[in-house]
Amino acid sequence: MAQVLEFKLPDLGEGLTEASIVTWLVQVGDVVAVDQPVVEVETAKAMVEVPCPYGGVVTARFGEEGSELPVGSPLLTVAVGTAAEGEGDDEGSGNVLVGYGTTAAPARRRRVRRQDDVPAAPTRTAPAASPAPVPDATPRSGPVPVISPLVRKLAREHGLDLRELPGSGPDGLILRADVESAMRETVQVRAHVTEAEAVAPAAAPTQAPAQAPASSDTSADGIRVPLRGIRGAVADKLSRSRREIPDATCWVDADATEFMHARVAMNAAGGEKISVLALLARICTAALARYPELNSRVDLAAREVVQLDGVHLGFAAQTERGLVVPVVKDAHVRDAESLSAEFARLTEAARAGRLTPGELTGGTFTLNNYGVFGVDGSTPIINHPEAAMLGVGRIIPKPWVHQGELAVRQVVQLSLTFDHRVCDGGTAGGFLRYVADCVEQPAVLLRTL
Repeated sequence: MAQVLEFKLPDLGEGLTEASIVTWLVQVGDVVAVDQPVVEVETAKAMVEVPCPYGGVVTARFGEEGSELPVGSPLLTVAVGTAAEGEGDDEGSGNVLVGYGTTAAPARRRRVRRQDDVPAAPTRTAPAASPAPVPDATPRSGPVPVISPLVRKLAREHGLDLRELPGSGPDGLILRADVESAMRETVQVRAHVTEAEAVAPAAAPTQAPAQAPASSDTSADGIRVPLRGIRGAVADKLSRSRREIPDATCWVDADATEFMHARVAMNAAGGEKISVLALLARICTAALARYPELNSRVDLAAREVVQLDGVHLGFAAQTERGLVVPVVKDAHVRDAESLSAEFARLTEAARAGRLTPGELTGGTFTLNNYGVFGVDGSTPIINHPEAAMLGVGRIIPKPWVHQGELAVRQVVQLSLTFDHRVCDGGTAGGFLRYVADCVEQPAVLLRTL
């Protein structure tokens, strides 16, 4: 006799209380193995695949793609026992997150469709409708190879089944261009159908117009976009920062010509390439060692400033999902090559939506390179509960007085936004001046190490 077990949305950690369903990886009636990913969800910090701790037949799903569920609410039900015999252990594993204790690689699992004896789905839910498959076409089994949530959203809005689309990216990865190509083909087909039916003006259209995205609401006042997911988390954190932190900003222009020459020389020596961000990070960690007040946080309850031992360096990264701040742990003990490699790894993971909650939290100081957007200066909002953020503008040729003569030099604007509760302007100015001195004369950094 099969037993129906309810799997609830687990606690994803880091104080998260809800998650949005991005993509269901199983349908009602599918047979799942223990720890098989069943749904991809988006939290305020990252996108994760949630594995089911039970093996059996999926009898119900709760929530449509795009909907938001609180932690602890029902996610799906699974019939375990004789109905799923041979499909895995009946006992649950207790694991909840891919990469957090699961025992097998999700890419090796395949969904198996039961052809007989599939329990009927409860009337309170039903599998999501999908377009009819093309004859003789074999749909993909297992998770759809899509990284970008924008690609998924684009496909949903235009009624495209990602399981039927070929991917042109590495290992069959479905790219935005693949979805747009399918959209154009759909438009052409509809155009031919419309032309053929033009002789019958009263005829109903072959397909209803695509509905507006569920994430927005069109009204007379414009388009309303809910603040949820990453956008909502950013809004909450920045609002809290403005409410609680009395911040101030100071800035200085620096001649980065020698800094850029030093980077070229280091990369010409062979080995791993070192990025500009990695060299700036190395300067930051050296400056924080001299001015530890800026590597701290305020304990309001105890009315104390807590100076932290290690530097966990956050850096702003713009992705298709919005702004995220990955954290390089123990940046103070890393050299330039190690920092460069870690920046590259975290940036790639951020763009792919694969950052874990642990890689997005725990920062003690943030480095913000807004120069990549082609701007010179900014007054960034501190990443609460940190005490400071260093901003770096674009490095461009400008007129500069060098050795008593006017010359064209590579100039950058550096800005420091700091919590005025942890230090006064003298400390902040000293930190920023040290950073500028290291940029202008990299040998300064070597002398002080």
